[in-house]
Amino acid sequence: MAEGWAKKLHPGVIEAYSAGTKPGSVNPRAIKVMAEAGVDISAHRSKHASELKDIAFDLVVTVCDKARESCPVWFGKARKQHKNFEDPPFLAQTAGSEEEALAHYRRVRDEIRGFVEKLPVILEDMK
Repeated sequence: MAEGWAKKLHPGVIEAYSAGTKPGSVNPRAIKVMAEAGVDISAHRSKHASELKDIAFDLVVTVCDKARESCPVWFGKARKQHKNFEDPPFLAQTAGSEEEALAHYRRVRDEIRGFVEKLPVILEDMK
């Protein structure tokens, strides 16, 4: 979702990539709630962090919920920042309905958007 927001909110300003330690397909519920917000992430794919090792990043932001998955370790020279967001698939496991499950995704989607909106300021402050 973070990559989708970055591409939607800051095209040509921020080049974003999603990566992790166990990449996989994009969750259908994430695709659905992002589409509701006008962002199409259906063609996105999560990459393994090693696929991005040759890119010179200014900033690497980890957005995983540390308590439930291991965030990738980045050894490049880029500055690093962690922003913790709860894991919607984990939260949705106890949902009593599809609508209740989607509510978790929507909340996290909106929290991620708020953070991504501030990225240009964060990058400017790093200079």
